[in-house]
Amino acid sequence: MVQRGFVSSISVSQVGRYLAQAELQPHRSKYWLNTKEKDPEVFEQQVQTVCQTYLEAPDLYFQENTHTVSVDEMPGLQALERIATTIPMQPGQPERIEYEYKRHGTLCLIGNWDVVLGQMIAPTIRATRTEEDFAWHIHHTIQTDAEAGWIIVVDNLNVHCSETLVRYVARLEGIDESTLGKKGRSGILKSVATRQAFLSDRRHRIRFVFFPKHTSWLNQIEIVFGIVGRRVMRRGNFSSVTAMKERLLDFIDYFNRTFAKPFRWTYTGRPITAETVKRPANWKEQWASKRQNSETLALVA
Repeated sequence: MVQRGFVSSISVSQVGRYLAQAELQPHRSKYWLNTKEKDPEVFEQQVQTVCQTYLEAPDLYFQENTHTVSVDEMPGLQALERIATTIPMQPGQPERIEYEYKRHGTLCLIGNWDVVLGQMIAPTIRATRTEEDFAWHIHHTIQTDAEAGWIIVVDNLNVHCSETLVRYVARLEGIDESTLGKKGRSGILKSVATRQAFLSDRRHRIRFVFFPKHTSWLNQIEIVFGIVGRRVMRRGNFSSVTAMKERLLDFIDYFNRTFAKPFRWTYTGRPITAETVKRPANWKEQWASKRQNSETLALVA
């Protein structure tokens, strides 16, 4: 501002006050994911489908015994062992973790988030995430309630619409596999689009809902993966992949028993505007609000 001639001088504190007044935080940033779908009408329709799936989930569960689960993989989880013992926190000093580590291998967590129950159910932890791994995971999930209906919300990864998965769903639906065609040539198995269309058929007891490309922010399981990353992996110290797998399963069990709950899904395909979020503009307003509330409580008492 001085170099451009707006003012002759200005303090850092004053700049901070201007930024606070304008609700700008240049020291912060967030990563953002932009969809690869070029047609805005197609994107809008796909987003509406996903959002409607979440909103319809409670009625389908309680009235038609149909589970709605958000599914995805958390690949490349590294079993890292620190080369020195972690020093616990002391008064006035934080925990100190050794910087260097030994690698013991990686695992992939495939998780299911039950949208209605707010639980992470039937997780699969394996070394790979092939189409066979994913098809087995879906089989493992469905067997937890084999007679129920299942709506599985997934992204567009190729293993989520593989030939193996199509054949498995066809068997569950009583469809003759010889009528499916041949992969890359004909019929239902011909392409990704034809396989997705088959898996998305609303007439099926087991059906899939696919996100628009590059929109994992619509996937509820990603929120849970963020919790797993922060609570288990960020400061983890694992002597083997087996130890890491046990730690992950123990945490998922603890998470389900304690603070897991259904997400209140409010997104409808349109961004939330500032007018819809009523919050104090800065810390002074927050402090004033708390003080006013405390004075009100004191008067009532």
